[in-house]
Amino acid sequence: MTPDEIVRLPNSELARLLASGSPVAAADLAGACYRGTSLGLPKIVERATWTTFRKAFHREADGTVRGWNVRVDQAPPHAALLRHGRPWTFGHFEVVPLRAGESPLPVGEGGVLLDYGRGRNPPLDPTSAVRDPIVSLQPGSVDLLLGWTYVRALGRSIKTPSFFLLEREGPTEHVAMRPR
Repeated sequence: MTPDEIVRLPNSELARLLASGSPVAAADLAGACYRGTSLGLPKIVERATWTTFRKAFHREADGTVRGWNVRVDQAPPHAALLRHGRPWTFGHFEVVPLRAGESPLPVGEGGVLLDYGRGRNPPLDPTSAVRDPIVSLQPGSVDLLLGWTYVRALGRSIKTPSFFLLEREGPTEHVAMRPR
C-alpha cells in the first residue's frame, strides 16, 4: 500500500493496519528523520493546526532513544520553521517498548511507544499526556510507519481520532536540546 492510498483510508481501516503492523525497534529509529502526515482528524481541527510535521529521533550516550516534533511549513518542500535561529521543536518523547494491553486500541506485536510523559516537556505542557504507539507498514523496514495518538490522564488511557503516517526522509540533521 502506498502513502497516497493510506492517507485516504477511514479510521476503521487505519485501526486495522495498526493492529496488524510489524515490529519496530527503537534502535532502528535512532538518527532518522520522518515527514509526518496527520490522519483521521476532523477537517476543522486540521485547518486550526497542521497536517504535515516532522519527527526526529536521536540515540543518547546512555542508549536511550528519544525524539521530538518539528513544526514545518505546510507547503512543499515542508521546510522546518525556525525559532531563535533553530528548527522549532516541541513535544519531546522517549521511545520505549509498548507493553501488552497498554494501548486502548490493538497494536501489532513488537510496536513501540513514543512516550511524551518521559520527554521532559514543561510541567503544564499538554503534550506530556500524549502517547503514540507506532508500527511498521512494511515488514523488516522502518521506512513507512503508522502511529496513533491517545492521551494518558487521571490514570486512564483516552482514545483520540488522531492517526499519523511517518515516511523516512533521511538522517536527523539537528539534535534538539532536551527540555529542562
